[in-house]
Amino acid sequence: MQVLNGLQLGSIYALVALGYTMVYGIILLLNFAHGDIIMVGAYISWLVMAQLGMPPVLAMILSVLGCTLLGVIIDKVAYAPLRNAPRLSILITAIGVSYFLENGAQLVFGADAKVVPAFTDVSTIQVGGVSVSFAAVATVVVTAVATVVLTLLVQKTKLGKAMRAVSEDMGAARLMGINVNNTISFTFAVGSALAGIGAVLYAMAYTQATPTMGMMLGTKAFVAAVLGGIGSIPGAVVGGLLVGFAEVIVTALGLSVWKDAVVFLLLIIVLIVRPTGIFGRTMSEKV
Repeated sequence: MQVLNGLQLGSIYALVALGYTMVYGIILLLNFAHGDIIMVGAYISWLVMAQLGMPPVLAMILSVLGCTLLGVIIDKVAYAPLRNAPRLSILITAIGVSYFLENGAQLVFGADAKVVPAFTDVSTIQVGGVSVSFAAVATVVVTAVATVVLTLLVQKTKLGKAMRAVSEDMGAARLMGINVNNTISFTFAVGSALAGIGAVLYAMAYTQATPTMGMMLGTKAFVAAVLGGIGSIPGAVVGGLLVGFAEVIVTALGLSVWKDAVVFLLLIIVLIVRPTGIFGRTMSEKV
């Protein structure tokens, strides 16, 4: 059971970490507003089901679409004008967007937690004669499928090739006729769609939405991305699973108050032993 719990929690972190990895791999931006996009997705699910009384399937679709649209808007409004600005300026802007979304949600929905209705009446399923959580199984399966689809998108499609070209050399990509701004916006859309999927899975597992829920979730997913090697798709998944299992093991030992500290301790150890992360590669910079 603890293994399944670790897989479920790790899969959620992996999905969020994939969003970080997508954006960082293209424009070297740590989008600290990414966790708050998940928060918005959870509120959309609550709004559609609890307030409007619409079916869960529609809530899932609107959550993913809403997060995707929000990610593109954030890029166009906050990040695109700073394409040629120093990285510190973009980083500060990302933090500002994060606080804007958190405080905006608190202003609109209030500071109290909103209970997200169940997406399905099925709570457990039988696997090999053992009852397991449907939400846990769905989370693991969806994360696995999303990882495969994302890998195929990046490696096998024309847009994926454009993304890799922009990642390698933005100036050369422009000279080759690639629309850099559109490619970056597409990357934000994909990363935010993953955040929307993560929002649905998180709401399915924990059934609540709060204005600050994306802060720690996003921070731990960032840790997962760094652990695996930020910019690496397999690394984001492995890092997410490591963080998830670390939390579950510590909680199972009765030390749940230390679960956050253990995650960051794990990050420190990996950065000391292998600063680029497990799947990261050393990058050289011309001077």
